[in-house]
Amino acid sequence: MKTVNILAVTFALLSLSALGQLKNKPEMEEAFMDMGFGIFIHWSLDSQLGSVISHSMVGAEDAYIEKYMRELPKTFYPGDFDADEWARLFKVAGAEYAVFTTKHHNGFCMWDTQTTDFSIMNTPYGQDLTARLTAALRRQGLKVGFYYSPEDFSFLYKQGTLVSRKRAMSQVTENPELMAYAKAQLDELLAYDPDLIFFDSFSKKPLVEYVHEKDPDLIVTRGEMQTPEQKIPDGPMPGPWETCMTMGTQWQYKPTNEDFKDGAELISKLIEIRAKGGNFLLNVGPKPNGEIPIEQEARLREVGLWMFVNEEAVKEIRPVPGKIREGSIWFTQNEEKNTVYALIVGQKDWFKGFRRNFLLESLRSTPETEVSVVGQNDLVVEYWPANIPTTRFIQHEGGLEISVSRAQRLYNDKLWANPVVVRLTNVEWVDRD
Repeated sequence: MKTVNILAVTFALLSLSALGQLKNKPEMEEAFMDMGFGIFIHWSLDSQLGSVISHSMVGAEDAYIEKYMRELPKTFYPGDFDADEWARLFKVAGAEYAVFTTKHHNGFCMWDTQTTDFSIMNTPYGQDLTARLTAALRRQGLKVGFYYSPEDFSFLYKQGTLVSRKRAMSQVTENPELMAYAKAQLDELLAYDPDLIFFDSFSKKPLVEYVHEKDPDLIVTRGEMQTPEQKIPDGPMPGPWETCMTMGTQWQYKPTNEDFKDGAELISKLIEIRAKGGNFLLNVGPKPNGEIPIEQEARLREVGLWMFVNEEAVKEIRPVPGKIREGSIWFTQNEEKNTVYALIVGQKDWFKGFRRNFLLESLRSTPETEVSVVGQNDLVVEYWPANIPTTRFIQHEGGLEISVSRAQRLYNDKLWANPVVVRLTNVEWVDRD
């Protein structure tokens, strides 16, 4: 009898130990931290109304919910959806991955599911959007991420449970039927072989463990790591983390009363997030016909131009030791290349060919130090042959002074509103504590 008890205890401890291993692999998290920039996609059938995604079902009378679930599928026809055009745009924007809302809280599924009729397959469109986008992203070499909400308003309504998020029966841990339903849907989604998954629910641990057991190489973002929403933390956080943020005020398409951030602000947020060690998941909300709104496409292309020039300063980098910012300058570093990047933000009307000086108190030069502006050869200013734009530096007792000329012509007006990045190799950090 005593032997049986010992074996039972041993088996229980081994089981708990195994359960503790159902986490993101460290090497996968390092790869995630290298990516730096991703695109979030919030899209569902209520984009037709321009309403907040899903949440209009909470607090609604039965007639509204029934109309929502019965009528909106009849008119949802994203006939202009071009998965390859989306993927090309995301690639040009400099993203390394995209996270698609396969199912938001309303319960409407954007894939060919056998679990419910409330899906894209029962609309006039009748095609598997998730499959099409997954294939297109892979053709562009982008990692595929799925957003999935276990909190399913349509399921709760059919079950006779009050539609809400912060109630016990809304959670898979308290609702066995909902748990079984979520696992069946995840089995279907895992068949698409995603690289990442984002669980948006208050109770998610059992499902995190479930997908890790099914696919040990899957990266779980929300559910395994910090994912600040619509905000950037005050300072660096340990390990991988990801800020998700809208371009305007709403996640889904909002045709009126919207207020978009401009491209310069989005680039500055990307820089701050990367300097603090996080990834930036920037959201788009497609129109109900399947197009990315021009206001959002324009901002992605502005980010894309900046990333095309400067992506080495935001990909495969880590936060610097000590002070990550001096005034208008953020720092990142690539330790393998012994390189520090100084990302200079907030510089207004920097005309092509003009020079500006900056003092970096945290750095000092060495005999092997080299300094240059990322993206330009430092040899010529177009139409101004007398201007030699070589980046210069002088070591002072109080810091390293860099003299920077913005020589590359990126806009017709010869002005550049977005950050200039300086590459510094073989420099040392100054300990000023």
